[in-house]
Amino acid sequence: MTPALLAFFLVAALLIVTPGPDMALVTRNALAGGPRAALQTGFGVMGGVVVWSGASLLGIAAVLQASAIAFTVVKLAGAAYLIFLGLRTLLALRAPTGASRHAATPSGRFRLSGGPPFQQGLLSNLLNPKIAVFFTSLIPQFVTPGPGATLESALLAATFATMVLAWLTAYAILAGKAREVLQRRPVKRLLDTVSGLVLVGLGLRLVADSR
Repeated sequence: MTPALLAFFLVAALLIVTPGPDMALVTRNALAGGPRAALQTGFGVMGGVVVWSGASLLGIAAVLQASAIAFTVVKLAGAAYLIFLGLRTLLALRAPTGASRHAATPSGRFRLSGGPPFQQGLLSNLLNPKIAVFFTSLIPQFVTPGPGATLESALLAATFATMVLAWLTAYAILAGKAREVLQRRPVKRLLDTVSGLVLVGLGLRLVADSR
């Protein structure tokens, strides 16, 4: 492994494990719907990373980064979505004791508030312009200029996506298992409150963040 590739792995790993909107959403859905919902959320995030990877290779992400208006539009849409999910979680705490904030489907499965978990993960990632900045600013620093630059960029993007999937899968399983221990109502209400406030806080931070 070359020093440049090792450096990429270390930087990517640090970015992936740092708590952010995606991890907050996986945590929320893990506590609400268990390992299955958490995994589906993680797969949705992975889908967003794949889309951003393709967009970066096509140059779309670079246009988004260069355009202040486009960046702001995506940023505000992402912030609004996070705040929406956070408020839904907090408002659900006002439901009567014993009421569920998740509707049961005919098959007996539960549908999370705010939409299917895969859709939530996908939108959370796609509406985060910071991912576009990552693919257009960070990855090129580890690519050798020349005829093979495009292929090398694609391989690094695929590596990053694989690392995201591995981390979120492991995290989703652990968070889902923890749900089984944290189902006592007072504890669950506390965790729902925290996860809701975190999502709202992340949305507000995204609004305040200039770039």
